[in-house]
Amino acid sequence: MKNTIYLISLLCIFTTGNAQQRTYCNPINIDYGFTPIPNFSEAGRHRATADPVITLFKGDYYLFSTNQWGYWWSSDMSDWHFVPRKFLKPYHKVYDELCAPAVFALGDTLLVIGSTYEKNFPIWMSTHPRTDDWSEAVDSFRAGAWDPAFFLDDDNRLYLYHGSSNTYPLYGQEVDRHTLQPIGERHDLISLHDDKHGWERFGEYNDNNFMSPFMEGAWMNKHNGKYYLQYGAPGTEFSGYADGVYVSDHPLGPFTYQAHNPFSYKPGGFARGAGHGATFQDKNGHWWHVSTIVINVKNNFERRIGIWPAGFDNDGILFCNTAFGDYPHYLPGEPESGQFTGWMLLNYQHPVSVSSTFGAFAANNAVDESIKTYWCAATANAGEWIQTDLGKIAAVHAVQINYADQDADILGKRTDIYHQYRLWHSTDGKKWQLLHDKSRNKTDVPHDYIAFTQPVNTRYIKLENIHMANGKFAVSGLRVFGKGNGPVPAAVKDFIVLRQQSDKRNAWLKWFPSGDAYAYNIYYGIAPDKLYSSIMVYNASEYYLKALDKQTTYYFTIEALSENGIGKRSPVIKIE
Repeated sequence: MKNTIYLISLLCIFTTGNAQQRTYCNPINIDYGFTPIPNFSEAGRHRATADPVITLFKGDYYLFSTNQWGYWWSSDMSDWHFVPRKFLKPYHKVYDELCAPAVFALGDTLLVIGSTYEKNFPIWMSTHPRTDDWSEAVDSFRAGAWDPAFFLDDDNRLYLYHGSSNTYPLYGQEVDRHTLQPIGERHDLISLHDDKHGWERFGEYNDNNFMSPFMEGAWMNKHNGKYYLQYGAPGTEFSGYADGVYVSDHPLGPFTYQAHNPFSYKPGGFARGAGHGATFQDKNGHWWHVSTIVINVKNNFERRIGIWPAGFDNDGILFCNTAFGDYPHYLPGEPESGQFTGWMLLNYQHPVSVSSTFGAFAANNAVDESIKTYWCAATANAGEWIQTDLGKIAAVHAVQINYADQDADILGKRTDIYHQYRLWHSTDGKKWQLLHDKSRNKTDVPHDYIAFTQPVNTRYIKLENIHMANGKFAVSGLRVFGKGNGPVPAAVKDFIVLRQQSDKRNAWLKWFPSGDAYAYNIYYGIAPDKLYSSIMVYNASEYYLKALDKQTTYYFTIEALSENGIGKRSPVIKIE
């Protein structure tokens, strides 16, 4: 009886104590729908969405993305509520229900349209989008825009930006805000120049020349009188999928390539890719960027969504902070809004035990910091489990559970599926205590994230399956965050950057490996105080960087990471 009371007390602490989350972790935890396109899922049914836009409207955040048969709203950017809705009509006869949607507010009305090359898609409007309460603002929008984005200037003139091609540029055109139809001529605005910009080159490593890169995902912001036209490149399949930006004094140009580019870039770490997104302000005026995370295992378009803090510096440079971008960060509204919590990954490549294994989906895939690989149990039965050993007792602040899609059988969006599990912890691997109980949960949580009100000093974490939303019990990342008890790693030694003189888009970064580090953060930028680009590298002492702009001088530094914290950055070096 005494033990029962103790477990009930623990249950109360660790299920109600984290009800008001102060932090989040990418990929964001929303109930991603499965791809609705049969020939996109021949290698396996899988969840997929991308091309997100977040709009603050009447005090709520509205999130729309590709092929979800609906959208989400949230009051805090943490707890997202799905609203089922199909916006296309039967005669459209396409699978791409709201592919790469455009969402914009005009006064007290929210408007939305998806991508199309046709001229018969409606623009929908709602004054109460928390529910499925929409009507047609325009029956047929005559622009025929793929990857559209609308921008309302402060003089109340409305503009459309669009384009998705490896041949054609991004376009811009004015739209009559009363008729919501295009007026005037369509303008060619910007194109890719991968001969100058290394990051725009096609391929996983920006080195494939068999196909021209893609420019897509237009977005526009205005800041201090300047217009920032953003775009995604070079392809949504790649870890280096990023967003660049051009700047102008006028909404339709001419535009000048920003010195710092790409401004949204995350080629390393667990969740990679930060392209085709939208830049927006939260309720307190802080800037954020939402964009696409790449998986690309079961299909090129297997993707997720990430949210990153962003901003403009004193020189008007648009930047996005993706350093520790898939580690816990503070949510909008918190005093530390947008900041990294300082909670380190505690179980990278540490020993793992499991109840069973299906095929070659090995246990250590769950702790290898790759969203592309996963462990899978033999069944989806209750009682299947995976256990990770931190190696020593540490202060656990949060756990992220990333489920994988193995033997799933769903096409499209389902709102009746859910995950149930229990998290246990132990200091010795023998006596277990309940850490978090979701055995009665009725929500779909494919990337569940649990932050504890108080840290738990423990060594072992066990995830016990109760019920899978679909498919076998499979986990691409059982990620434990907190603080170790030892010293932070020493500063990195002998960091060098060798830039290819015949092609300055390329550089080889090399450093002396540290025995007390599991990963490194490389920072670089256009000035010592503008090191806005970052790359997280695990278990390596070199990196081939092919994302540089040919004519730009860069500055580099590096820091070592361990369970205990972050080492001192190396001196900044200048590379001509």
